[in-house]
Amino acid sequence: MPKVPRNRSDARGYDEDKLGFGDIFTDHMLTIAYSADKGGWQTPQIRPLEDLVLHPATMMLHYGQQVFEGLKAFAGPNEDDILLFRPDMNIKRFNRSCERLCIPSIDPDLFMEQMCKLIKMDRDWIPRSPGTSVYVRPTVIATDIHLGVRPSKEYLFFIILSPVGAYYPEGFAPVKIKVTDEYVRASRGGMGEVKTAANYAASLLAAEKAQAEGFTQVLWLNAVDKMAIEEVGTMNIFFRIKDEVITPALIGTILPGVTRDSVLRLASDTGMKVTERSISIEEIVAAAENGNLREIFGSGTAAVISPVSLFRYKGKDYTVADGKTGELSAKLFDEITGMQTGLKPDPYGWVKNIGK
Repeated sequence: MPKVPRNRSDARGYDEDKLGFGDIFTDHMLTIAYSADKGGWQTPQIRPLEDLVLHPATMMLHYGQQVFEGLKAFAGPNEDDILLFRPDMNIKRFNRSCERLCIPSIDPDLFMEQMCKLIKMDRDWIPRSPGTSVYVRPTVIATDIHLGVRPSKEYLFFIILSPVGAYYPEGFAPVKIKVTDEYVRASRGGMGEVKTAANYAASLLAAEKAQAEGFTQVLWLNAVDKMAIEEVGTMNIFFRIKDEVITPALIGTILPGVTRDSVLRLASDTGMKVTERSISIEEIVAAAENGNLREIFGSGTAAVISPVSLFRYKGKDYTVADGKTGELSAKLFDEITGMQTGLKPDPYGWVKNIGK
């Protein structure tokens, strides 16, 4: 194949060195329709990217049956490389989310096959500048035309692709977060552990208020007593207290992140003590006050690792790691992004090269 240009500003109408997140889209999309009356999932189609045409009574618009995922495709060190990071985990999580919302699951092999086919078709859109990738967004929506509360009998699964740069304007620079005790995002038995639009809609008001005060994101507390820490709006959260790495346990209220799982494995393999447990905001405040809080960082597909320089709780600000990027945060970011782009060894078999 022809050599991929270093910068596609001429070929695709965007400058990959100035990419934001989620505003540019590639040429094609994948769609698979589902009909209970026609035997389930129908023949996949890859076609030019186009608008969806929906009847005003489409059930997703009224009752919220919708699930999505997010993963990335990276350019590797060789010309033909297209690298995916642990895509099997995203597919499994997608189907778990579908189950919670009464949406029929998709065969994982079909999902993987068609997703890879789409990515390879639009491979020329994959940027090569450091910190860039193509964001892959699988989504399924309920498409029955019906006003009445019940699971839909028809669905549309689709995947679109978006060349992206850093998720946060700060890039890998430390961010500031605000702890909210005014709102709650999820409770046990609800949908906090699934990737559905309702969870993100619930987070918007608190995030808007925090951003108006100069914070990048909100740190959520539990719904029972607003004391136990859960997650940041777009990331799982980690705390390094002395030499122990602690993250909230998966109890049904937070998303089981792919990057979260990767951080747990990597940190453990460095010999550090790694703990998944309930941790209160009071414990974090105490650790910050007595000097034992060494780092806070978030993890997620979009940002990978996001160091936290400061958090505010009940009107008081607490500086973390002297306002700088912590040692562990930097190491994890380097290791994960190195594996994702093929520049570091992958001893876990996490990276899938679909380009050859």
